Amino acid sequence: MTEADPLPGIERLSLNQITLNNLTLKECAGLCVKHGIRWMAPWRHRVQEIGVAESSRILRESGLGVSSLCRGGFFPASTPAERLARIDDNRRAIDEAAELGALSLVLVCGPAPDRDIDSARAMVADGIAAILPHARERGVRLGIEPLHPMYAADRSVIVTLAEALDLALQFEPAHAGVVIDVFHVWWDPRLYEDIRRASGRILSYHVSDWAVPLPGILTGRSMMGDGVIQLRRIRKAVEESGYGGPIEVEILNQALWDRAPDCVLQETMQRYLDFV
Repeated sequence: MTEADPLPGIERLSLNQITLNNLTLKECAGLCVKHGIRWMAPWRHRVQEIGVAESSRILRESGLGVSSLCRGGFFPASTPAERLARIDDNRRAIDEAAELGALSLVLVCGPAPDRDIDSARAMVADGIAAILPHARERGVRLGIEPLHPMYAADRSVIVTLAEALDLALQFEPAHAGVVIDVFHVWWDPRLYEDIRRASGRILSYHVSDWAVPLPGILTGRSMMGDGVIQLRRIRKAVEESGYGGPIEVEILNQALWDRAPDCVLQETMQRYLDFV
């Protein structure tokens, strides 16, 4: 990173709702407006609390763009009936993303139900293929997010950017791509090679940090600048591959959730400017 490299302005900052986990969608949107943030990324359980129509109205009247909707996915299941039910839920997620005007629907692909990780990965590919026609019809882009390997047992069998990209490349570029979250991919020795290979397929970009020691597994993310991730190097690589959209701050951390949301958001904005 050199002094000549441009830094992303605050206008690209998107608040992923989980960073302020205790707030409702309306409260989170109001805080974004108060601090001049232009983008927000809601989670489905918060949308469903008040309904997608009311959520869409709140976001629209707040003037907020929706950088992504989290989440679809979790395709693998132990029975055909359960797999079909999950595909139906993903179609509903696509409908929600369409009504909210989300730039993408994030897919967290799901774990193996019976220790057969190869079969689970095949179910993921089949599941995406099954929902893609509906995504195409509704104009929704599906962002396949690889998760750190420590989540393979309970959250996703797709654990590298290479895997996610290989999946996305099976489908048309207008409706399938990848989500790059630094917390999940920073360690990968192929990261920069695969970011270059993902040119034209990067649908969403998420930042946080990896502190040492890690505060936890599910709630182990830290504020930017508190860890070891080369945030600016990765961000620059993503931009060189053609991504210039919103940058989501997505931090799952109980210590942050226990603090005053207004203070957390102010710190988030400053750390974004200082480290991203």
